[in-house]
Amino acid sequence: MDLQLEELLKQITDFMKTEANTDTVVGKQFDLGEFKCVPVIKVGMGFGSGGGEGHEKKSSGGEGMGAGAGAGVGIEPIGFLVTKGDQISFIEAGKAHGLSAMFEKVPDMVEKIIKERNKEEVEV
Repeated sequence: MDLQLEELLKQITDFMKTEANTDTVVGKQFDLGEFKCVPVIKVGMGFGSGGGEGHEKKSSGGEGMGAGAGAGVGIEPIGFLVTKGDQISFIEAGKAHGLSAMFEKVPDMVEKIIKERNKEEVEV
C-alpha cells in the first residue's frame, strides 16, 4: 500500500481553493441600477492528517501502515460592497440593519432610476 499523503493534501487544498469563493457561495458581482454590488464572504478552513508505521512480527510476517487526511471548510456570506460612482459602502448580511436595509431601499432606488429614465425620454 503506497500512501501519497502529500498528494492527497494537495488535492484537498486545490478543491478547497476552487470551492471557497464568492461565485460558488453567493454569486457574482451584479448591478442594481446605478449601484454595483460585490458579495463578500468569510472562509474558515481546517486540516488534519495522520500517519502510521509498522513492525515485523516473526510469526505473522509483519504488520502496519496507515494514514489519513481530512479537511473542512466553513463559508459564510457576510455582506456586500456597494459602489455608486466614487462612493463605496459595506452592507452587512444577516443583520436587521444590513441586508434587509438594502432590500428596503430597493423600491426607492428603482423609483429614482425610473424617474431619471423618464426625464431623459421627455428631454429627447
